[in-house]
Amino acid sequence: MLHAMQHEIELQHEFLKEPLQSIYLGGGTPSILSASDLDQLFETIQSHFSITPDAEITLEANPDDLLPEKLKDFKDLPINRFSIGVQSFHGNDLRFMNRAHTSSQALDSIKLAQDAGFSNLSIDLIYGVPGLTNEGWHQNLEHAKELEVPHLSCYALTVEPKTSLAYQVRKQRVTMPGDDLVEEQFKYLLHFARASGYDHYEISNFCQEGYMAVHNTSYWKQQPYLGIGPSAHSFDGGSRYWNVANNSAYIKSLSEGILPREEEILDLRDRYNEYVLTGLRTKWGCEQSKLKQQFNPYYDLFTKGMVSFMSRGWVIAVNGSYLLTDQGKLFADRIASDLFAV
Repeated sequence: MLHAMQHEIELQHEFLKEPLQSIYLGGGTPSILSASDLDQLFETIQSHFSITPDAEITLEANPDDLLPEKLKDFKDLPINRFSIGVQSFHGNDLRFMNRAHTSSQALDSIKLAQDAGFSNLSIDLIYGVPGLTNEGWHQNLEHAKELEVPHLSCYALTVEPKTSLAYQVRKQRVTMPGDDLVEEQFKYLLHFARASGYDHYEISNFCQEGYMAVHNTSYWKQQPYLGIGPSAHSFDGGSRYWNVANNSAYIKSLSEGILPREEEILDLRDRYNEYVLTGLRTKWGCEQSKLKQQFNPYYDLFTKGMVSFMSRGWVIAVNGSYLLTDQGKLFADRIASDLFAV
């Protein structure tokens, strides 16, 4: 697989025109790779792309993979940021989510990474978990604060189709928390973030000053990106691309020198919908000037649709941008879909 990914990097060396400002190794469990494997991957990237000196280079990691010896090896690589899949600091939550790590490993992974010299850390935390009380959620956030984690990605647990959780819910073996409890935990998250100095720059993402995720922000601002590996997605500003999901098909295609991908050319309507969906999720919102200049045919649709949301207090207009209020953030997907051009 590693060889196939290196070959894809070689074939895609002209996809991005600007120097790389971020590299993100994730979408799976890259922390199980050896430092030697990762070094080969970085060498291939550096051979085919220009990288800015201050590029953000993130490795997604499971807590149980971040052991002292491995962290020491990672220190010799270009990695300067970890995104750690903590999910929760409570053992009951971790067992429910079938996580391999324990609550003590969740705590230790952060401390060990910091001791190894990595200060730019992000952790994932999940709320709306069956059995997670408001007090338990507050404790998770306090642990993050006490550990001085500068970036948090916080998500509500959702029931995805064709998953084990969906099956258990359908069979009434698991009862998901009610909307009121999930809303309470989200609202406490917003309160906690403000009180603790975290900038709420995207609905699920919070950072201390200087620790905004470069990689994620480029996605929300519709900047081009290149994805490498099975199922990886790419965007060049006008089209989306996605690789075949099957590992064998992916490797076979690249062994024949053929990119294993499909393409969707985005028209103006697609790009407008994408802008509304991603823009409203961020602290920058949707800019009136951009709507007029780039999506003029849909400007009236957007502004007329906004009237009812602004009257409900879900959206406000600030310095020429439409922004979600705290209450509006609870209905972000609904608001965006109602503004879509169909």
